[in-house]
Amino acid sequence: MPIVGIETLVYGVEDLDLCTRFFDDFGLVQHNRTNAMTHYRLDEGSNIILRHLDDPALPDGFKDKGVKEITWGVDSAESLQMLAERLEMHQPISRTDDGTVRTKTPAGMNIALKVWNRKKVTYAPDPVNAPGHVQRLNVQRKWKTRARPKTITHTVYTVPSPRGEFEWYRDMLNFRMSEEQIGMGFYMRCDGANEHHNLFVIDMNFGPLPGYPVFHHTNFGVEDIDELMVGTNYMTRRGWSIGTLGSGRHRIASALFSYIESPAGGEAEYGADSDYLDDNWIPREWNQVFATYSWMHKIPEFLGTDQKWQYRLHPDYVPGGGGDSDWEK
Repeated sequence: MPIVGIETLVYGVEDLDLCTRFFDDFGLVQHNRTNAMTHYRLDEGSNIILRHLDDPALPDGFKDKGVKEITWGVDSAESLQMLAERLEMHQPISRTDDGTVRTKTPAGMNIALKVWNRKKVTYAPDPVNAPGHVQRLNVQRKWKTRARPKTITHTVYTVPSPRGEFEWYRDMLNFRMSEEQIGMGFYMRCDGANEHHNLFVIDMNFGPLPGYPVFHHTNFGVEDIDELMVGTNYMTRRGWSIGTLGSGRHRIASALFSYIESPAGGEAEYGADSDYLDDNWIPREWNQVFATYSWMHKIPEFLGTDQKWQYRLHPDYVPGGGGDSDWEK
């Protein structure tokens, strides 16, 4: 019953014109614009929709601005029907004329399911040179002037019970755990996708978080570190502010990141060079700080400098695992 990725994110925003300018600058391409909404479509066929916070078309949900509904794309009508029947055994659902199924997660997040033919996108990153390992000879790297994200890789929100939210996604929608970041939350991927994670749920009481459920950020896929940093430079020249973690590489997922504060709520992230997984992957359990960054240009005070090498195969997935002696140091 594969879910293949994020088909649509619907944002509730305070200033539609300002948020439209933000995502235009970020590199998304407008598909449609009216007085009531702005609709962006990415190369894979996924969508970002912006609506006024007071728009009656928005579902009730988290109280702050940001993503109000996630639509997960399903590979077939048969898969959608099986998922709908499973959900309906446990909680209320609704259906629309186009076949979309809607419900809520335990934290109160609005989700929808619909059939989606996710388009394949292609990147051609430049080969990387190193002393003794020359992959580009008499050839320079491409020159980029703007970031143009082609995919929505993942989205993130805070919840009262990250484990409870993960277990619901696992049991109801067949999501797979990728990693657990102890004291923070769970990374998970759709059963029909290979991105390291399509969803991350964070403990709403962690560190600087507000203490109630809220949208946190969305990651948009770009080609490589050059596109990521060209996009970041362009955004700062246009007057937008760097996000809390700035730019760097996470150790968890190996992913390059660059966060930009978004007037639409939370942050928008350029992402590149992340790990990809399949069902042969064994989830791991990570120390908070060690997982967060391998390097970072802007280390916030709440992360500190505790870089103990602590991670292990997740004890829930390894028979007999879980002792302190399992930690890699």
